[in-house]
Parts: sequence; C-alpha cells; structure tokens
Amino acid sequence: MSYPNYGPSYGPPPQSHPQGTTILVLGILSLVVCTFIGPFAWSLGTRALREIDESGYYYENRGMVQAGRICGIISSVLMILTLGFVIFAFVIVALTGGFSG
Repeated sequence: MSYPNYGPSYGPPPQSHPQGTTILVLGILSLVVCTFIGPFAWSLGTRALREIDESGYYYENRGMVQAGRICGIISSVLMILTLGFVIFAFVIVALTGGFSG
C-alpha cells in the first residue's frame, strides 16, 4: 500500500532532546541496578521537560524523557521507603537491647 504524496511538509522538523536517551537509561538502571541513580534521573528529566515545554517545538522523544523521569521518581520513593525501614529496624533493635552482648 502506498500513501499519496501531499507535497512538502510545513513547519520545523521534529527534534530530539539531546539528553532523552540518557534520562531513560538512568531511569531504567535506577529501577534495576542501583536505586541511588533515581534522583539524578528525576532531576534531569524535570529539567529536560521544562526545556521542551519552553521551547515551543515538537520533540519526538518527549515520551522517553517522561518515562525516564517516572522511573526515577519510583526509584527515589522506593529508596526513601527502604532507608526508612532500615532506620526503623535499627531503632527497634537498639531499643530492645539487641546490640548488647
């Protein structure tokens, strides 16, 4: 099946944000490998989305930036919950005398 030729397209061609792939990779790695990367993916994603919104142009990899940012948010929340649980367990053990010989 062939599509008809409607002539030249108007407007600027779609652009790719230069950090889109980096943000997505950092977000996925923060979920799979190292949770401490999550805040970096979150902040880079937020900054890139702000740049995309302020530019007024169409970016074809906006979804990648959003996905990386969301993965970074999820990883950051999981990291905070894990650290909170470890601190809570440490306090409970310390209060019950679990460290004394």
